[in-house]
Amino acid sequence: MISIPYGKTHIPCDIPYDGLLVSRIDTLKSEASGRELVEAALAAPIGSAPLAELAMGKNRCTIIISDHTRPVPSRDILTPMLEALRQGNPNIDITLLVATGFHRPTTTAELEAKLGPEIANKEKIIVHDAFDADSNVAIGVLPSGAPLVIDRAAVETDLLVAEGFIEPHFFAGFSGGRKSVLPGVCDKTTVLGNHCGEFIASPYARTGILENNPLHIDMVAAAELAKLAFIVNVVIDDEKKTVAAFAGDFKAAHAAGVAFLRPYCEVQAIPGDIVITSNGGAPLDQNIYQSVKGLTAAEASAKNQAVLIMCAHLADGTGGEGFYQSLKTCESPAAHFAQCAATPQDQTIPDQWESQILARILMKHRVIFVSRPEMEQTLREMKLDYAPDLQTAVAMAKQEKGENAEITIIPNGISVMVKG
Repeated sequence: MISIPYGKTHIPCDIPYDGLLVSRIDTLKSEASGRELVEAALAAPIGSAPLAELAMGKNRCTIIISDHTRPVPSRDILTPMLEALRQGNPNIDITLLVATGFHRPTTTAELEAKLGPEIANKEKIIVHDAFDADSNVAIGVLPSGAPLVIDRAAVETDLLVAEGFIEPHFFAGFSGGRKSVLPGVCDKTTVLGNHCGEFIASPYARTGILENNPLHIDMVAAAELAKLAFIVNVVIDDEKKTVAAFAGDFKAAHAAGVAFLRPYCEVQAIPGDIVITSNGGAPLDQNIYQSVKGLTAAEASAKNQAVLIMCAHLADGTGGEGFYQSLKTCESPAAHFAQCAATPQDQTIPDQWESQILARILMKHRVIFVSRPEMEQTLREMKLDYAPDLQTAVAMAKQEKGENAEITIIPNGISVMVKG
């Protein structure tokens, strides 16, 4: 029986199916510890001198680190990075800059939980704020024409480095590498410019695609302009444990990590009339906003006018009032998508990209959410359908697509990259 992640539990699924798409992430194992893997990567950097050598003669170093929304095993990564920097220069002044991107500030408690008390209480830490104009500095213009405005701590340093992890990303292709800078430590002006309607509408702004991806192109340019000198990126397994590490030049090391991960995530589409998926359970299925990510996997393996079924607990509701209102008040998904795509880059509004992608999906497919009863009205207001359980959702879908409809199941929609 297939088990579909849902909140902190699972939904058993014994529905007959024609296609099953699963990643091989669970086969990623390593006998070495996460720290040992990072130390080995630092000892053999890709396309770069060792980190200790880069630290020589530098007075100040800023390390961009992940925030509370990312399951990056920072304890594995940061201790070896700090040791390498101080080995090269015992007197180097190090600042940890938390890459919150467009998220809320990371709290002190969250930092201690993520980094451990030794690093959280000992090291100098700055939490980036995309909405504080005084803490961000303009340093150039991106290929798209958007201004590059980044955290002062990333500019006023002699050596800029970053940690992070690599996973599929539903419009940037992959996380990690250049994303530490953009959106990680950029001002809201730059983030909104990068996530503009024209870019999101691009057929190259998809999971697993980097070539010709306009968001990726601007992100790489941002990292170059910021002089990101070195990264340590890891790949994690289903239990969020480090199973591979890549260190060195931000482009070369990231490319090596992507090449390593791709075959574990990439699956061939088996187009279905009905596609069942999830957003990987808690905490990733906490709201409708986040669940758009898993829906893009279902979209990529759906026949025209298919019915998509998303199993998501939605403990946190919609995920944003603006996101909710944009779908509730629009004339139609097609009208909303067209409006977003036509919005000038410098007039992009927060969360526009998420509602635009959901509108794109709704233009082609009916979407049924299996969720808490309390969410029924909200889902319907957002032009989504609701079912109290998976069996009911499938019955609803078959009523439209017929009893012989072909069913594809993607148990975890955020763990796969679907090839057409």
